[in-house]
Amino acid sequence: MLKIRSTAPSPRQILDDIALCLVFFTRLPLPVIEFRGRSLAAAIWAAPVAGLAVGLIGAIVFATAERFGLAMGPAAALALSATILSTGCLHEDGLSDVADGLGGGKSRGRKLEIMRDSRIGAYGASALALSLLTRWSVLSQVVDPTQALFTLLAAHAASRGVLGAFMHLLPPARAEGLSAGAGTVSAQTAVVGAVLGAVPLLLLGLGGAIVALILLGLLFTAFRALCLNQISGQTGDTVGALQQLSEITVLLVASVALS
Repeated sequence: MLKIRSTAPSPRQILDDIALCLVFFTRLPLPVIEFRGRSLAAAIWAAPVAGLAVGLIGAIVFATAERFGLAMGPAAALALSATILSTGCLHEDGLSDVADGLGGGKSRGRKLEIMRDSRIGAYGASALALSLLTRWSVLSQVVDPTQALFTLLAAHAASRGVLGAFMHLLPPARAEGLSAGAGTVSAQTAVVGAVLGAVPLLLLGLGGAIVALILLGLLFTAFRALCLNQISGQTGDTVGALQQLSEITVLLVASVALS
């Protein structure tokens, strides 16, 4: 049974953790900050805050495009482009690498080797195309900027809220690399991140939030089992792939809940 140790962080530490997640998960032009040795694993509870920032950027672009008379389709494309640019394709890269590795590798070692290859293959290209098409199709059906705001905030926050728990429950698949270098995520950090990511789901209504939580739980369980079976753990790429799959899941729920 997991024991969650309660230690109240200082306001400065909270701000440092939020800033660290903004620096890592986005490409926003932030000032140089001294984190005093704070690790990503300790700060990842704040990943949903970075998600809120990304979702807000997309919503602003969508509202601006709609204000200038663009149809919902082009407005959705611009909003999606804004969210991708604001993260530097960080999670899309993970999704494509995982698709190539798990789809093209026959052994654990070969799968990990392919995932490290910067080249993109047919599996990765197909996964990216399907991800972009699905996300755009949902956003192109929203009826107004407010609905777009609720949808994007919920999807981007919740999809990052599960990352800490994923890193906590799975060991690194490699002895080196981004995930191994991030450190060990504590149970307390994982729980705080999951709760922060779940709260914005209420923007979809209580029913929508419950359905989204159930589906995210099922996705999390299935993807965790897949990673354990295929590569015996998690990598930075699998963390990114989980974010993409979770974002798509929430977007699909929002397309029903807010219609």
